[in-house]
Amino acid sequence: MERIRTHKDLNVFKLPFEAGMEIFNLTRGFPKEEMYSLTDQIRRSSRSVSGNIAEAFRKRRYPKHFISKLSDSEGESAETQVWLDYALACDYIDKSNHDTLIEKYDHILGMLVNMANNPDKWTF
Repeated sequence: MERIRTHKDLNVFKLPFEAGMEIFNLTRGFPKEEMYSLTDQIRRSSRSVSGNIAEAFRKRRYPKHFISKLSDSEGESAETQVWLDYALACDYIDKSNHDTLIEKYDHILGMLVNMANNPDKWTF
């Protein structure tokens, strides 16, 4: 098993980073009038997922802080799913992209909940 040295070695970091980049590329095609609303919101929330995981990894010496940052990441994941629902409803993305990304964020949420429920595996 490979040793985890940084947050970048965690699958729970890699998946939301990749999903955030997918969202960035999809939102390039959003209408210009959405630039300061939906586009900014979905980009921000999707990027915050991996950002909060990086912070959680650095705070793993303090279990309550670790869990708090994971909780923040959970919230940003769920928020991203809501923005994806809006993007689908507005016909900015197709159902296939929507469903694939929703599934990825469901998987991310599952990993985050598992980590938060078992902090002893991650904290010291």
